[in-house]
Amino acid sequence: MVDDEAEVADMLALKIREEYETIVAYGGADALDAMDETVDAVLLDRRMPDVHGDDVLATIRERGYDCVVVMTTAVDPDLNILEMDFDDYLSKPIETETLLTTLDQQLDSRRSGDPKLEAFFSVVSKLEVLEEELTPAELAESDEYEDRKREAEALGRELQESHPDFEEIVDTFRDIGRGSS
Repeated sequence: MVDDEAEVADMLALKIREEYETIVAYGGADALDAMDETVDAVLLDRRMPDVHGDDVLATIRERGYDCVVVMTTAVDPDLNILEMDFDDYLSKPIETETLLTTLDQQLDSRRSGDPKLEAFFSVVSKLEVLEEELTPAELAESDEYEDRKREAEALGRELQESHPDFEEIVDTFRDIGRGSS
């Protein structure tokens, strides 16, 4: 759990401690110091004064850590999130159930060993967050948004063929209120 506001970091860590072993970092530099191959998931604030969350994310990926990264932030998303290599985006304040379900969902898709399933959830999460935050006119102006939408549709068709329970998985994903808590 990474957040420069100690109270927020501690509160979010408390919400997941019963289900997950938790390390708390009070800023980007602390997070990068604590990062190693044993970390399965990072809950990462975007706006931090020492090292911005976007830079922490980039460094995690540059170092080759294959962990789930969930952005947990009050920063309103913009189209730039389409280019970022995170798995999910939750807007603060975050309900306990949403946080736990998101972690479970992302870790389960990672453990499935199916990179297409991981990619599908990552893309769909970004699209849904943007659809909640931006107007249809703003989205229509973005070629990258349209490209990602086509990518999600293509992955969805492929996954329907290879995963008999795909519709149930997607329904669970949508039922937890992506980014709206």
